[in-house]
Amino acid sequence: MTVTVPGTESTDTSAAAGPTEAAGAAEALRPHAEDVFADELSALAAADDRPRPARWRLSPWAVATYLLGGTLPDGTVITPKYVGPRRIVEVAVTTLATDRALLLLGVPGTAKTWVSEHLAAAVSGDSTLLVQGTAGTPEEAIRYGWNYAQLLAHGPSRDALVPSPVMRAMTDGMTARVEELTRIPADVQDTLITILSEKTLPIPELGEEAQAVRGFNLIATANDRDRGVNELSSALRRRFNTVVLPLPATPEDEVDIVSRRVAQIGRSLELPELPEGVEEIRRVVTVFRELREGVTGDGRTKLKSPSGTLSTAEAISVVTGGLALAAHFGDGVLRAGDVAAGILGAVVRDPAADRVIWQEYLETVVRERDGWKDFYRSCREVTA
Repeated sequence: MTVTVPGTESTDTSAAAGPTEAAGAAEALRPHAEDVFADELSALAAADDRPRPARWRLSPWAVATYLLGGTLPDGTVITPKYVGPRRIVEVAVTTLATDRALLLLGVPGTAKTWVSEHLAAAVSGDSTLLVQGTAGTPEEAIRYGWNYAQLLAHGPSRDALVPSPVMRAMTDGMTARVEELTRIPADVQDTLITILSEKTLPIPELGEEAQAVRGFNLIATANDRDRGVNELSSALRRRFNTVVLPLPATPEDEVDIVSRRVAQIGRSLELPELPEGVEEIRRVVTVFRELREGVTGDGRTKLKSPSGTLSTAEAISVVTGGLALAAHFGDGVLRAGDVAAGILGAVVRDPAADRVIWQEYLETVVRERDGWKDFYRSCREVTA
């Protein structure tokens, strides 16, 4: 017997939001991707004449265009959400059109969460069917739970059942997301095996099951660099098609990513635009890349790498913090002093070993670099 969970029927989110909904989205500190880029998604849907898989809002081609950016025939510019190899995006999108789930794998800060959110927004129009993985994530977060008042009053019933985001995605033919899959305990991870292989979720308490309908799929993100990681079982890993998201290939790509994301965050925080900030962004990216790779950009000097990942996401955080300092306590121009403390906090995670590595880098590389005297002085001030 197949059960349709009450309250999980799909709804049309393409209609314009009412005044209250629009105001709420405008006030949200971090609006969902489908709200921020609603105009782009609508323009793509109108121009998209290619075949769409069942219950997809866009064709695979349009989903890839939404992520990578482009210009539509009517002149609408689609901003890039991900800067990286096109083939990676194409493989990820194609995977979602098959019966295999998608695992986005990479070191911290490679935009796994960002890509998964935008994929769900473009495919299903809803990126909120999310399970956030932690060491305390229970099976109920992936399967289903119970309304205990109803359960005690009437026993197990459909009305007492509380569907998880994954269960709702199954019954509505939507895209579910599981973030930080490797942080979830191994026995809870394996709850996904039946869902992904049989496309069903047994409900033994009711003697029923929830069957996935066409359009359902799942995107998971994972990394194996952080502490507290639980390896995926081989049985579960086989249910996924794994796509590895690399770090930005070139300094120019990374500067572009940081600049775009900082501008978006700055607008959401209502910070004034700082037109002369590109040079400081380039310095932050250069420092992070050199320490991350263990060699200077010209390849002449070998460096020791600190314990942190020094990811693009951390560079975005450092520059955003500097942007706020420049706006509220500076002269409106992003300068070396605005980012120095943020860089120190990102690099020096181990107070003993990392501080020595950072000081050595300052003295042997930054001090001797033309045009970096102000940066060197600012970093020395906060390091001392």
